[in-house]
Amino acid sequence: MRMPKILVVDDELSARESLRMILSKDYKLLLASSGQEAFQIMQKEECDIVLLDILMPGMDGFEILKEMRKTYPHLTIIMITAVDTAKAALEAINLGAYHYITKPFDVHEIKSIVKKALSEKLVSYTTPQIIGKSREIKEVLDIVKRISQSKAPVLILGESGTGKELIARAIHFQSPRKHKPFIVMNCAAIPDNLIESELFGYEKGAFTDAKERRLGRFELADGGTLFMDEIADLSPSTQAKVLRFLQFQEFMRVGGSKTIKINVRFIAATNKDLKKAVQDGKFREDLYYRIKVIPIYIPPLRERKEDIPLLVNHFIKKISQKEKKEIKGISKEALDYFIRYDWPGNVRELENMVERIIAFSTSDFITEEDLPEELKLAKPSKLIPSRLKDNKMSLLQAEKELERALIMNALKKANFVQTKAAQILGISRRILKYKMDKLNIKFPNDIKNLPNEY
Repeated sequence: MRMPKILVVDDELSARESLRMILSKDYKLLLASSGQEAFQIMQKEECDIVLLDILMPGMDGFEILKEMRKTYPHLTIIMITAVDTAKAALEAINLGAYHYITKPFDVHEIKSIVKKALSEKLVSYTTPQIIGKSREIKEVLDIVKRISQSKAPVLILGESGTGKELIARAIHFQSPRKHKPFIVMNCAAIPDNLIESELFGYEKGAFTDAKERRLGRFELADGGTLFMDEIADLSPSTQAKVLRFLQFQEFMRVGGSKTIKINVRFIAATNKDLKKAVQDGKFREDLYYRIKVIPIYIPPLRERKEDIPLLVNHFIKKISQKEKKEIKGISKEALDYFIRYDWPGNVRELENMVERIIAFSTSDFITEEDLPEELKLAKPSKLIPSRLKDNKMSLLQAEKELERALIMNALKKANFVQTKAAQILGISRRILKYKMDKLNIKFPNDIKNLPNEY
């Protein structure tokens, strides 16, 4: 069994040595005297817990904490503080620290807090839970399983809220890189003038506020995976630099002259039509083909409604535990409203809706009366034929009818081009042809005479 690793970050040698003496019998201790040294260690070592001093010269504990939480969101961080700065430690807890210990050290207290932190550690190196039983989500998970061992770039496509980051994490945690960093970069959330320094890092003196060297997301992801969300928002100049990195797996920090070579699995995602962005001159064609080696399309929730009951019950359980409420379930009538709604914000919107309902709930069971008006006033999805809404057929018949409706709707959207319709549905043309034969869809006459309800 691997001995848990604890990284101690403190500028005082005596403090580092004291903690080493207290903890080294049960844990492997890694020692750093600054934030920069700590990040260098974390590039090479998988740390379970960080003991982080608040008062340090240069980059102080708060800055290091924020950076660590951004780069390693699931890392357990315990703050070290003098008695008279305990108020600051409480502030650090609000920023995401797990707990704090005070100087001079109490041996029993330190051992107890560290043991408790390890036992409550939230992250295990397993695939994130992805909820769904639909054919569409099963096909996505099958692709994830098959490509996780590869080093090839992945492009995840899908509307906002469909779970693109969750799929990226699933790829990472099923790969040989699962014990290395998974670094997230949201390209839309960072201003153009800062994005290069965020990606590639910078040297001391590179610009006015660059008081010390800082590692960028690429370097922090070395050995692991870099997930670039909303990649369509990159500026043309940054696109060129990302392309060069993908070609050679090397880059230079801003203000630097040394080429740095690293090993990173690259996963990108977007909710935009990248092909159209290429045609409009907004996205580089060479970068598009470089990142689209393995494309994965996540269908919106309205196209996989059979997953909604599973998701609703999953979020009821998850949010009830978080809110310390004992919600036992949801009525069939209330669940029908969830299924009827089209969820333009997809899984994220559904989770937020469940959280809102639970927050206002005063009973242990969600009923129609608990639902907000926008959910109750939603019109039935146009993808659901009236024959399904009448509820006068078996489940097997209903599944076939819904599948038929989705295929016919996709064919109509694709102007009867089967290859394009298959892409819309997220299946191969061969599977589409098989399903059309099985469901007796006589292309194209059935589609041309498609009623408006489809």
